Amino acid sequence: MLRLSKKSDYALIAMKHLAMRLDGGASSSAREIAEAYDIPLELLAKVLQRLVRARLLVSVQGTRGGYRLGRPASNISVADVIQAVDGPVTVTACSPDDHACDQYGKCSIRDPLWRIKTRILDALTTVSVAEMAAESEQAPVAIAAPIVSRMVFVPPIGE
Repeated sequence: MLRLSKKSDYALIAMKHLAMRLDGGASSSAREIAEAYDIPLELLAKVLQRLVRARLLVSVQGTRGGYRLGRPASNISVADVIQAVDGPVTVTACSPDDHACDQYGKCSIRDPLWRIKTRILDALTTVSVAEMAAESEQAPVAIAAPIVSRMVFVPPIGE
């Protein structure tokens, strides 16, 4: 089964949180993000440091310090975040550069699986952190709209 690691989940949550704060220009502390989403602070701090090393985040010092996006959210893909935290996206243990597998010479699924990996990576690359943040901002409107459309004016008694 293909599944993102908890580290990648937390990284994407943090990136989305930061993208929603004044278009990524404002900073948030690791503690603020951890408390908002019930994420273990120590693990989140490590994840945020990996994102800083990958230059997806910038660490801001001082009383209003914390983390902010290293570039516009529209220029950060989901693939960028996942690879910064977990390394290259893989589907199989082997790779075009690693021929150490015992079945490498006779493997009949290696090439199709590599093509699948490429498609998965392409899909992750086409979704930006900005898109993820925009979807959240639209969701409450979609939920509230039907409730508003059912409102009926009832005149006060005696009129």
